[in-house]
Amino acid sequence: MSSLNIAKVHQMEKNRKVDQRKECTLDGSVDQHGRPAVREGTGKWFAGNLLLVNQGLVTLAFFGVGVNMVLFLTRVMGQNNADAANNVSKWTGTVYVFSLLGAFLSDSYWGRYKTCAVFQATFVVGIVSLSLSSNIFLVKPRGCGNEEIACGSHTTLQVALFYVSIYLIALGYGGYQPNIATFGADQFDEDHPKESHSKVAFFSYFYLALNLGSLFSNTVLGYFEDEGKWAIGFWASAGSASAGLLLFLLGTPRYRHFIPQGNPLSRFCQVVVAGAKKWNVEIPDNSDELYEVHGMKEGDSADRKLLHTEGFRFLDRAAVITSKEYEEKDLYNPWRLCTVTKVEEVKCILRLLPIWLCTILYSVVFTQMASLFVEQGAAMRTTISGFHIPPASMSSFDILSVAAFIFIYRRVLDPLVAGLRKKSNPGGLTELQRMGIGLIIAIMAMVTAGIVEHFRLKNSRTECNSDCENSSSLSIFWQVPQYVLIGASEVFMYVGQLEFFNGQAPDGLKSFGSALCMTSISLGNYVSSLLVTMVMKISTSDRMPGWIPGNLNKGHLDRFYFLLAALTTADFVVYMVCAKWYKYIRFEGRNLLNNNENLADTKV
Repeated sequence: MSSLNIAKVHQMEKNRKVDQRKECTLDGSVDQHGRPAVREGTGKWFAGNLLLVNQGLVTLAFFGVGVNMVLFLTRVMGQNNADAANNVSKWTGTVYVFSLLGAFLSDSYWGRYKTCAVFQATFVVGIVSLSLSSNIFLVKPRGCGNEEIACGSHTTLQVALFYVSIYLIALGYGGYQPNIATFGADQFDEDHPKESHSKVAFFSYFYLALNLGSLFSNTVLGYFEDEGKWAIGFWASAGSASAGLLLFLLGTPRYRHFIPQGNPLSRFCQVVVAGAKKWNVEIPDNSDELYEVHGMKEGDSADRKLLHTEGFRFLDRAAVITSKEYEEKDLYNPWRLCTVTKVEEVKCILRLLPIWLCTILYSVVFTQMASLFVEQGAAMRTTISGFHIPPASMSSFDILSVAAFIFIYRRVLDPLVAGLRKKSNPGGLTELQRMGIGLIIAIMAMVTAGIVEHFRLKNSRTECNSDCENSSSLSIFWQVPQYVLIGASEVFMYVGQLEFFNGQAPDGLKSFGSALCMTSISLGNYVSSLLVTMVMKISTSDRMPGWIPGNLNKGHLDRFYFLLAALTTADFVVYMVCAKWYKYIRFEGRNLLNNNENLADTKV
């Protein structure tokens, strides 16, 4: 080969590398300056890993506060058990309510990066404020003796500072949580073959990072706080939250962004109002006759069009063009005529709601791990060779199970299923199938917990009163199977939920899709509380103190577990019907420019 040809080959290779570096993403994402994101220098696993570590640090900080808050309220604030439990429930529920606020601001106005940054900063301020209040105001070491016991009365200012701090934490974490998952998924181009697989894997690792952060909180920080060393626990949480925020900001130049598409509530209302105005209008059989704007037009908020689907046909009236619109030249009034994409956004949300409702009862099962599982463990033998095992620490087996089953699913089960279904239906299990498997494993977990409780009652010391430390000779390690099964069900249910709601939500409602997962957990807490109240009211009589009394040896917690298994079975049947009825969202190809073309030569 001549030197001239060699020079040409080198130049062609150099040009190819330059073109690769200039290649933009296909999904319409932009960089921090609003320009099309270049694939080589933005997103992918560099940004994804930063966000995974950020999630782990923030989760560590949050659970470092929440894991023993009930003890702080009783030992330091001097509240009784009932008031403390009620205040923790309200606080936990508020966290998930704020997730809807964060999702709304993200999808509508701020974008996911700004929303994550603002709410993380709020979270840090709240934890630092709580650390100061616990160190300066609430703990009074002089003249009080043991720090674990509340001593003296607290001023209104001290109490107000405490509650302002914990609700700032709730606001910050709640607003941050649904957006960080979606923002992490944004770093992978779903229209690129290699990056689309990474996007799916990201949700599994995201949930793993969340669990690993809570593992450290439940063990190390929980130990210090249980010993009354609140300042150490809270300041460690503050340090972790600050490190997470700093790491998040350091990755700013490498992040990919999506431009917010305006208030989704107004788009929803426009479809309803426009459809109501045309209630008597006949819907054409051919969906091509419905109104749609192709290409990017002023006032068109969606960068990706949604194709028309059957079902909820009454909403299609909002996209019917009548002679009145033509006569009055009023084709651009969204309160009288909506695009097919806007109509399909509303249909999409209506289709998601039944699936979402079916996940609430699963969250009822999941919440038992932090309540009744702990009470059940406390009524078992918790000492091994003189070493006391805190019942709450058994949740470590749940976290280890999550880590193990994420690996098993990603590396073993998913490739195996994909191989078996290679000809008939390429790919592994769908999100809906995985969520159904999660419900089945949850049923198994409740049956297992009921069986363990049945044998615990058989081995209980019936002559023991409620003050006994070990009211049963059955070892607490008999609880391991139910914790492991709950962890396995989480991998299928919650990771499947994250992928499903993120993938099936329209482009302008991605954060809202992630928020649905959090609100499912929130409502699960409330439904669980309501269910326990109803069961106690029905099962309590003159001779029977109810299924879940203060002394579990006098109750029938096993029956409550079996009841949950039966309810979850019924929920699974309903879920199967909803999953079979569900129609997946269909996107039109993106109207994006060829990434290798010169933008200056393109007519818009």
